[in-house]
Amino acid sequence: MRIAVVHPQTPFVRGGAETHTESVVRALREAGHDAEEVVVAGKWYPATEVVHQMAVWRALDLSESNGLPIDMVIALKFPAYLVPHERKVVWLIHQHRSAYELWDHPEFADLGKQIEGPQVRDMVQQSDRIALGEAKRIFTNSKNVQDRLWSSLRLSSDVLYHPSPIVEALMPLEPGPYGDAVVFPSRLEGLKRQSLVVEAMRHVKTGVRLVLVGSGPDEDALRERIEKHGLQNKVELAGRVSDERLHGLYLEALGVYYGPFDEDYGYVTLEGFAARRPVVTLTDAGGPLEFVSDGETGLVTPPEPQAIAHAFDRLFSNRPLAKKMGEAGNEKLRATVPGWPEVVARLTE
Repeated sequence: MRIAVVHPQTPFVRGGAETHTESVVRALREAGHDAEEVVVAGKWYPATEVVHQMAVWRALDLSESNGLPIDMVIALKFPAYLVPHERKVVWLIHQHRSAYELWDHPEFADLGKQIEGPQVRDMVQQSDRIALGEAKRIFTNSKNVQDRLWSSLRLSSDVLYHPSPIVEALMPLEPGPYGDAVVFPSRLEGLKRQSLVVEAMRHVKTGVRLVLVGSGPDEDALRERIEKHGLQNKVELAGRVSDERLHGLYLEALGVYYGPFDEDYGYVTLEGFAARRPVVTLTDAGGPLEFVSDGETGLVTPPEPQAIAHAFDRLFSNRPLAKKMGEAGNEKLRATVPGWPEVVARLTE
């Protein structure tokens, strides 16, 4: 089939959604489909720009291209799923979160603080009901996203997990020794809450270290916080690293930390398990909690610095426990997350 995978892209910003889109296209092609990524540059501010983005996607004609029919459209997130097509499948990463679960959050709300916010929120929700209701089938990338969709719009969906390229690369590799560093790869931004785990490092009582991998708008503020509290020997800002370097960090880590706020899915959890490392996450982290069971595949703590520090110290002081939980996480990954051939078969059935 000729399949268009549609996705909004914020220029010069790259994260899990971009990796996901590229992986879908690659997997479809490997399965013999003629797949193409269709991207529109995205921008979410001011609030009126959200309406413009919605109109752009709704106006796209993807029924054919260059005289040949497009057999299917796979849409991954807002507002790309507004595109009309007679065979539209939605594999939902997330809706426009500012119009839903983040609307009145004291720290992460942005749309609700703008004068046009309430009107735009109503337009988003009304458009979602129409556009998602048109879909021939709706998948979500996690149970967390499935629950949000049902809670907000009363739309049913099927959970469809998938591996990341890093997971695929790590699975066949031999893990190294359990070192003294907890690794946290992610974009440096508010929803990922790196400031919380940096604060936790002020309370550790062992020689555990923290390595933050990635870049983003919070990088300078994090560096200032590290220097202010004299944590340079405990916390490393590694910046963006090559895949090979990231593999090495995972395979020689003591454990992996992933503590975002209400994450959709979270590749980092799966990547930690692929490296046979335990994952420390938080009680309000969302998607990671579908995989991390406290004391079994990792540690789950309240979103409090002292609790996180205690979890890190526990791993540092008990390497056999870290190894046991890491191995259990690897087994959980193998049992729960299908490979791309199965994913493609479900998307295109």
